Amino acid sequence: MIDPVIFTIGKFSLRWYGVIVMIGVVIGSWIVEREIKRRGENGDRIWDALIWILPIGIIGARLWFVVNAILGGNRFYIDNPDKIVKIWEGGLHIYGGLLLGAIALIVYLRNNKLDVWLFFDAAGPALLIGQAIGRIANFINQELYGPPTTLPWGIPIDMVHRLPEFRNLSEATRFHPTFAYEMLWNLAVAGLLIWLSHRFEKELKPGALFAGWLMFAGIGRVWIEYFRPDQPKIEAMDVSYTAIVAGLMAVFGAVMLMVRYKAINLAFAENWEEEYQIAGQEKLQEEEIDEEDELVEEEPVPVKKTPRAQVKADPEKKSVKKSAPRKAGSTTTKKAPLNTKKTTTKTKKSQ
Repeated sequence: MIDPVIFTIGKFSLRWYGVIVMIGVVIGSWIVEREIKRRGENGDRIWDALIWILPIGIIGARLWFVVNAILGGNRFYIDNPDKIVKIWEGGLHIYGGLLLGAIALIVYLRNNKLDVWLFFDAAGPALLIGQAIGRIANFINQELYGPPTTLPWGIPIDMVHRLPEFRNLSEATRFHPTFAYEMLWNLAVAGLLIWLSHRFEKELKPGALFAGWLMFAGIGRVWIEYFRPDQPKIEAMDVSYTAIVAGLMAVFGAVMLMVRYKAINLAFAENWEEEYQIAGQEKLQEEEIDEEDELVEEEPVPVKKTPRAQVKADPEKKSVKKSAPRKAGSTTTKKAPLNTKKTTTKTKKSQ
C-alpha cells in the first residue's frame, strides 16, 4: 500500500490526502471557469469566490463530521473538544463542505450582482469530478471501504486500518472498494450532465443542471451508504444520517426539475428566470438602445426637390406664382423711387 505521508520536516507532514483534495478543488474550479465562460460570464469570478468558499467549506466539512460522529454515539470529540480544530488529523465530510461552501458562494454572488443559477449549474458536474478525484485519497488512507467480499475487485485493508468488527478476519480478506464505486458513479453522472448541457444548451433552463446534480448525487450516495459500515446510523431505522440527507437531496432535486418544467406549479417559482443573467448585460443593452436612438435623431430628413428641367417645362406653375393674389391695400407691384416719398404718403392717406 502507499504511505499516506509524502514527507515530513520536523513536526510538519505533507500528506497525500491534502494534496489530492486540493488537486480535486483546482480541477473542479477550472471546469466551473470553462462552463461559466461558455455561458457568457467572466470565468475569473470563480477564482475570486474560491478565496471565501474554500476556508468556509473546510470548516463546514469538519463540523459536519464531528456532529455526525456525536449523533452516532461517538464521545471522542465531547471528551476531547480540542481535537475538533485539528483538521490535519483527519475527519471531513463532503456534505458539510457543500452546505457552508454554497452559502458562502451565494453571499459572494449576491454582493457582486451575479446570477446564482448560472454558477450553480456550472458547478454541478465540477463538484462530481472534484469529489471523484478526492476519493483516490481514501484509497491511500485505506478508509471508506465496505464489508468483506469475494469479488475479484475486492481490496486488502491492513489490520491497523480495519474497523473493530473486521479485525478478527484473516489478512487475506478483501473488502468492497466503496470509494471506487462512488468515484465511478460521480464520473458517469458528471459526463451525463456535461453532455446534456452541450446537447440541449438552448432547451435547458437555469437551475435544471443543478437540480440534476442534486437528484443523481443523492441517489448515488444513498446506494453507497449501504456499503459503508463506518457511517453512524439511526439505530431504530438502521439507516445512516448521511443516507437520510442524500435521500432528501434526491427528492428536492426531482421536485426542482418538475417545477422548472411546469410539471407542477409552486408559488415560489412563479418568477423563476428563463435565461441566465449576465453581469453588465442589461447596462450594455441600454447603451446600445441609446446609441441607436442618437443615430436616428442625427439622420437628416430627406427633402424632395423638383428637378430644374421639370420646372422649366411646367409653365402653369410659373403663371400661378406670377398671378398670386395681392394683399389687401396693395396698389403697386414696384418699389417707389426715393424722390417720390411725399407723393406716396398722399396716396396712402387718400385710400
